[in-house]
Amino acid sequence: MEKLYNGFTLDIPGEAFPLSTDSMALSGFVKLPRNARVLDLGAGAGTLGVLLCAKDAGCSVVGAERCPVSHAAAEKNILENGLQQRLKSLHCDIRQLQAHIAPGSFDCVVTNPPYFSGGPESLSHGPARREDNCSLADFVGQAARGLKYGGDFYIVYRPERLGELMGCCAAVKLEPKRLCLLRHKVGAPVTLVLLACRKGGKPGLLWEEVALQNADGSPTDYYKELYHLEEA
Repeated sequence: MEKLYNGFTLDIPGEAFPLSTDSMALSGFVKLPRNARVLDLGAGAGTLGVLLCAKDAGCSVVGAERCPVSHAAAEKNILENGLQQRLKSLHCDIRQLQAHIAPGSFDCVVTNPPYFSGGPESLSHGPARREDNCSLADFVGQAARGLKYGGDFYIVYRPERLGELMGCCAAVKLEPKRLCLLRHKVGAPVTLVLLACRKGGKPGLLWEEVALQNADGSPTDYYKELYHLEEA
């Protein structure tokens, strides 16, 4: 059982994708409008949904998850956190999401998608890490479909595939507005990128850089804020 801030918890079974820096960083990167309706693509055990509900008491989240074990875990997390009125998990393939939600229904779409398009399958959480069942273009396309005009899309991804990600977004008129480069330690290579795009937005990109650790290995202010250490 993971204890989050504001009294929220996460129970993630071994078969589901674990709570990770990816999800924590993405939830911290997201900026929600008031009373935001959020769609989470590839929602796993409801991790991002719970994190966003803990962050913003006014938002509501719909998660779409293909894996039955992860979907069941999400429903359990919804009940344990009393989020039945704010968080919903759909058991479906995101490529068939049109059967469950209408176009333009959401203010924001978030996703922590699979990063790898090939290579050997991971011994742990293989389906959640690989694009065997759903491509990057599928995730981005469904994000554009679900967003209202002027809505925002947030994604965490690998830096070596940033060009491909930008191309997928441009193809469905999602304009990049904010890009954050995340390093595990100051001066180390970039390990993750966080991208925010606006549906129908005008050109104009803001650039950010953050690190989890200082050069001496101590946690940065960014890390402390992300993990709410000041509240411990």
